[in-house]
Amino acid sequence: MSDVHETGPQLSRGEFGLLILALLGRREMYGYEIVAELRRASEGDIDLPEGTVYPALRRLERDGLIGGHWVDVGSGAPRRRYYRLTSDGERALADGRTDWLRFKTAADAVLGG
Repeated sequence: MSDVHETGPQLSRGEFGLLILALLGRREMYGYEIVAELRRASEGDIDLPEGTVYPALRRLERDGLIGGHWVDVGSGAPRRRYYRLTSDGERALADGRTDWLRFKTAADAVLGG
């Protein structure tokens, strides 16, 4: 047995990507906004560093699931890269939701939830 104690379930790369797609399915967002919204919507249970989100955004964009564009926010502030779902991203989100709900139903049956 390992001496390492985990504090709860850990997100895999695919699950984390699905959460990002779900947030972007609601509206366009920039990186830090995604971090804050994950934290808010999960009541703090999903609290990831920005350094985790930006590589995921680049991967999702490279895979054609999201698109990004730069926005100048004005008066000396750095510009922000806003992301939105592509049509492939919308399909991936729909498929991911279906798969997740099937998994959740099965896990609940095993765990007694």
